[in-house]
Amino acid sequence: MFEHKNKHIEGFTQKYGLNQLVYFETYQYINDAIKREKNMKKWKRQWKIKLIEKENPNWHDLSKDWTYLIE
Repeated sequence: MFEHKNKHIEGFTQKYGLNQLVYFETYQYINDAIKREKNMKKWKRQWKIKLIEKENPNWHDLSKDWTYLIE
């Protein structure tokens, strides 16, 4: 999140100016997280929106109070 918030990484988030975290999942093993992310990338946009709004209906930035995000 630090890198996204401070635009250190080129890519989708920097190109489109996206820097809010509205949904996340935690995993014990990185391979499980990567598998889930790749699977979700295949989903229809509306499915992703439904998942976000189930957990975060107002699309609040969940990383807003993370102090390590400040450079």
